[in-house]
Amino acid sequence: MSPLETASFPVPYEWAVEPKAAAVPPARRLIIDLARFWRVPLSDDALRDVELCASEVLANAIKYSKARCRVTVRWTGERLRVEVIDTSLRLPDPETAQDTVTGGRGLRLVAGLAHSWGWAPVGAGKVVWFEVAADQVVTGDRVADRLSQAP
Repeated sequence: MSPLETASFPVPYEWAVEPKAAAVPPARRLIIDLARFWRVPLSDDALRDVELCASEVLANAIKYSKARCRVTVRWTGERLRVEVIDTSLRLPDPETAQDTVTGGRGLRLVAGLAHSWGWAPVGAGKVVWFEVAADQVVTGDRVADRLSQAP
């Protein structure tokens, strides 16, 4: 049975993602498929932002925990929320990215594209989450403005 046959509004959908970089693309596609299945009122641009944010959060979870992580997607009627639980004790910090290196800016991107984001300790690890509100579609020049203002 496919996830889309069992997921329905407003029941959150949760699954495990293997600790491999190759597991990120199918996971982010499933997030977008769920949003479309639930008919979340987000533009194609906003869905691309969700996909990019999901990629960053998932890639970090896999990179730092080197273990299976859990993804939960929920639609509250106002916001699409994506949560990634991992076992890494490394705390997410967008301030650690240096301007002179090519990597490490993923959380700045999430902060700029998502309506809100954060993290909290969970068991022997943490949950990193982001939300995109249906009325917070950010496109074009507004994306660059928000990214330049991100912490």
